[in-house]
Amino acid sequence: MVRLALLIIARDLRLALRHGSSVTMVVAFFVIVVIMFPFAIGPEQNILQRISVGVIWVAALLSCLLSLDNMFQGDYEDGSLDQFVLSPVPLELVVMAKFIAHWLTSSLPLIIITPLLGILMNLPERGYLPLILTMLVGTPALSFIGGIGASLTVTLRRGGVLLSLLILPLYIPVLIFGVLAVQTSVAGQPATEHILLLGAFTLFSAAIAPWAAAAAIRAGLE
Repeated sequence: MVRLALLIIARDLRLALRHGSSVTMVVAFFVIVVIMFPFAIGPEQNILQRISVGVIWVAALLSCLLSLDNMFQGDYEDGSLDQFVLSPVPLELVVMAKFIAHWLTSSLPLIIITPLLGILMNLPERGYLPLILTMLVGTPALSFIGGIGASLTVTLRRGGVLLSLLILPLYIPVLIFGVLAVQTSVAGQPATEHILLLGAFTLFSAAIAPWAAAAAIRAGLE
């Protein structure tokens, strides 16, 4: 079972690299959203420093949301999703593998370039490590929760708007705990509680998302 999950992840990674437009679009959107704020607000360093963490987190949420529509759409269009449903392999395992592949292709590149954008937004030096840590802990929840929405709208034409309405409210806890953890660290206080809450939310979403998404896919294909 584990080997099959790894094969599905490798397959999705190869497809993402072969058709690199999706990954490029996510990264470009993330960079452009963050860059627009200094132009809109002005070069005032204190203001940029105060909003830097929130801007980066909001841009990451929106960028992740941008790629959710493609999580199951390609498999649905070429019939692979029907084969996954009919195969003896648990659909929950397949769905979990696709969640992981989505995180690797959508969120991980954003985390890698975040320090460069932190420089642009005048992020305090002590905020870099907490920001990277909270993004590593919290962004998997974006793929897990977003995968539920993607599974609900996979059979709908032009379901992107509905997907955004379904998922964005559920992203709010990730945004709150992620920003609070970094701001607390910048203020020189321990942020352990916020990081633990963020991790708990990610683990909770990882526990329920595969089952919910698999049930939605089965219902949608019937």
